[in-house]
Amino acid sequence: MATAEDVRRIATGLPRTVERLVRDQVKFNIGRIVYLALSRDEQTLGFAFPKEERAQLVAAEPAKFSLPATGDLRYHWVHLRLSAVDVAELRELITDGWRMVVPKSVAAAHDAGSGPRGGPEGAELRHQGR
Repeated sequence: MATAEDVRRIATGLPRTVERLVRDQVKFNIGRIVYLALSRDEQTLGFAFPKEERAQLVAAEPAKFSLPATGDLRYHWVHLRLSAVDVAELRELITDGWRMVVPKSVAAAHDAGSGPRGGPEGAELRHQGR
């Protein structure tokens, strides 16, 4: 079972990620783009996911995944029940969401393993909010 602390540890280990507290909700950004958001009770994680694939994801595993609220369907976003996944699957989902918003060169440097945080870009990380 994954937790909000697992989300924080994984996300802040990715280059350029910034954690912010916005209206009592923890969000993780690359620049101005939010790619992860914990629910206020920290039981659900919203994350970047391709719109064209999310209906299939939710239909395949409705105990894990759900669609965002109707007003948020225009975004590349899906919700995950943290209690329904292990840390390895959580890491994969977070990293895939991160890849959707980070520059390709940053993702490539991370993949190459240049440095503990995927390259010099990791030095820009700022942990804010908590």
